[in-house]
Amino acid sequence: MSPSAPARRRTVDLDNAEERELARRVGTAWKELRRGAAMAAVRDYFYGADEDALEQGQMDTLDLLVQRTGWRMSDLADALRVDPSTATRAVQRLVRAGLAERHPAAEDGRVVVVAATAAGRSRHDAVTKRRWHSLALMLSEFDPDEREQLAELLEKFVAALDHLAAQLPSS
Repeated sequence: MSPSAPARRRTVDLDNAEERELARRVGTAWKELRRGAAMAAVRDYFYGADEDALEQGQMDTLDLLVQRTGWRMSDLADALRVDPSTATRAVQRLVRAGLAERHPAAEDGRVVVVAATAAGRSRHDAVTKRRWHSLALMLSEFDPDEREQLAELLEKFVAALDHLAAQLPSS
């Protein structure tokens, strides 16, 4: 099922021991993906372990910056799905590291546009190569049919998370 296909909703009964156990397993796997012991080693491998290391939010920002010649901050924050102040902090760190730059928009000098520098594009390319190599190694643990199934289920999980986020009350 593609992520754009209509979702069929079925209530999960957490009073049912089997369904509760499945929910626990998914929750544990999600937690391990986010902060498992191996993740520190993977983050260091991808982004560096020294004072020049990137944080995940900075890399997410750099991922977007290399896709265009320039981003308005509001558009960048929307694409990152974060508050504008969070995007601004990530950009400030990238600018200090020489990986991004700010400049006035050509059509309106009052608007600031952010772009990746040549150093930022180079750093992004190096990280991307490590990520692709790592993904190939991890996916080799799965049969081809399982790879397709994994991709579909992860896409569906992300769509469900977006759906949940849209339903949550604003704080």
